[in-house]
Amino acid sequence: TELKLKQQHLEELGRQQHSAEWEIEDLVNKLTTAEEKLYSGRIKDPKELTNLQHEVNGLRIRRNQLEDKALEIMDQVELSTASVATLSNELKTSETEWHSQQQRLSTNMEQLKTTLSDLKHKRQLLSADIDPQAIELYQELKKQRGRAVAKVEQGICRGCRILLPTTELQRARGDSLVQCSSCGRILFLT
Repeated sequence: TELKLKQQHLEELGRQQHSAEWEIEDLVNKLTTAEEKLYSGRIKDPKELTNLQHEVNGLRIRRNQLEDKALEIMDQVELSTASVATLSNELKTSETEWHSQQQRLSTNMEQLKTTLSDLKHKRQLLSADIDPQAIELYQELKKQRGRAVAKVEQGICRGCRILLPTTELQRARGDSLVQCSSCGRILFLT
């Protein structure tokens, strides 16, 4: 949007510059005609010569004013052109970076999809060796509590942070599936 505004401003300056140049050209033509008339010697009336001299002086003043205005506009055009060029380069750089990031994200997404597919396959293979009731319990706990398994550290369930009874700890050290008596999560000892 900033680039478009700068481009529009530059276009407007271009129109102003052309308008000033045409006006200067028109004044130069009028001035040339008036000076030729003034210095040709054809006009003999002093009042008419004085009026023509005033007209020539007025045209010169107006031409100088327009030339100054045209120079200001040219300076603004130069600055605006540089600004538009800078913004265009920044935009191109940003677009290039964006496309590069899009490609990286697309590549990462494909890698993650592949990894997810591999993990799902491994899960299927591993779950074939697990008791279906244990899988059902795990899925139900995960659905209810977010995490179905809680790690046990120093006799404390990390799911609810409650000290476990000794009997539960001993059962958890065995091969059976043991749930925390407080939060119901499956206990996991390292």
